[in-house]
Amino acid sequence: MENYEQYAKSYTNGEWVAGGSDRSFDNVNPYNDEVIASIPLATKQQLEQAFEAAKHAQKSWAKTPADERKVYIEKAIEYFKDNKDEIVLMLSKDTGGSVLKANVEFGLTMEILEESLNYVHELEHVHEVSNHVPGKKSKIYRTPLGVVASISPFNFPMNLSMRSIIPAIALGNTVVHKPDIQVAFSGGVMIAKAFDYAGLPKGVFNMLLTDIEEIGNGMIDHPLAELVSFTGSTAVGKKIGETAGRNLKKVALELGGNSPFVVLEDADVDQAVNAAIFGKFIHQGQICMIINRMIIHDAVYDSFVEKFVERAKKIPYGDQTNPETIIGPIINKDQLKKVNALIEQGKKEGATLALEGEQIGNVITPYVFTDVQNDSELAQSEVFGPVATMIRAKSDEEAISLANDTSYGLSSAIFTSDFERAETLALELDAGMTHINDQTVNDAPNVPFGGNKASGLGRFGNPWVVEEYTNPKWVTVQEETRKYPF
Repeated sequence: MENYEQYAKSYTNGEWVAGGSDRSFDNVNPYNDEVIASIPLATKQQLEQAFEAAKHAQKSWAKTPADERKVYIEKAIEYFKDNKDEIVLMLSKDTGGSVLKANVEFGLTMEILEESLNYVHELEHVHEVSNHVPGKKSKIYRTPLGVVASISPFNFPMNLSMRSIIPAIALGNTVVHKPDIQVAFSGGVMIAKAFDYAGLPKGVFNMLLTDIEEIGNGMIDHPLAELVSFTGSTAVGKKIGETAGRNLKKVALELGGNSPFVVLEDADVDQAVNAAIFGKFIHQGQICMIINRMIIHDAVYDSFVEKFVERAKKIPYGDQTNPETIIGPIINKDQLKKVNALIEQGKKEGATLALEGEQIGNVITPYVFTDVQNDSELAQSEVFGPVATMIRAKSDEEAISLANDTSYGLSSAIFTSDFERAETLALELDAGMTHINDQTVNDAPNVPFGGNKASGLGRFGNPWVVEEYTNPKWVTVQEETRKYPF
């Protein structure tokens, strides 16, 4: 049985190393503020060592046959499966997520790992294309980028870390990874343990437990990083994009969302409520794809609101490690303040409180605001908390227009009985993903996962992620003597 608390260390060049700073971070259980472990933070010098190790390992890793890289990934999968119970418990304790959410995250992580086995051979695939020059063969290869810098968030740390890490490793790159220090075990330690168990060559995966005060912009402007993969807020994503662009680095950015859940006039209201309850309150609403605005046709608005409120009142909340709990704690005190500030803003803006929740310790119970204006601060903010907003639409057309009236474009959903029309409307929604008769929180390893507008750049998922993590290279072979015009 793994005791992850003892690994409050970074992992670089195949070794567990204590952070060299005189500063440390107390990793706490968000429910009761109990210290899980005190983590010595890695320094700027250790960041340099991690990048140097990754650079040194990359050339030989890129030449490692795909079948051999595949074995390492399979061994990592074996580790996760053998230690599932301990991993799920730590995920719950570390992130404040319910046991249900922890199991969902574990499953998504496994899917990402297993899907990587389907593209690990991509570097060996050579595509020959036609060429107008006589006697010339024209081929397209894919080559690794080099070193990838990976930065992951607090909400789904193991899943969203692995989504950046495993495509890089599978495709011959090496990685320097920095998880959010608040979830050091879920976003970093457990992943490093899996690769350590797999015997991954030294320097291929490096993980730093640190913060911005220690390393500054080192993860995004380091000269050895060829790609910066970041999942997090749009504000931070813009800074990363600006810095990376100035240094001509590639980026993969999955950023914030303001996902609309559109209920049309002909929708099955009961099933729409079922979906909306899950898509709003899983992980206390702390998901980029979470339903942020419910936009409901006037004809079914009152019925939907009434049924939604009754369901929201009954959602179990409290200690996230209790298997019965659905709504656990908000991740930290600053985020609690932000959620409460938006609740107060909603009241000031004149929205009606159909259900007033409360803060109990670090838990916020469900709030439901009705008659919200789409241009209000409450509606246009990414809440990241268990706060539902209901917006009335006079027609289906207005509902789609309201849904698009946001700077974000990550996920979206439409409920209707007319599937054919729904697909047409889905293409009108300016979002990277639209789900018909389902909620907005969906993920899969073989789809183009990503957003439009301020929700990010690039796409994860096979085969799109191959484009992000490799360089195409054109090679020609002139087999016949070529005659030149001069």
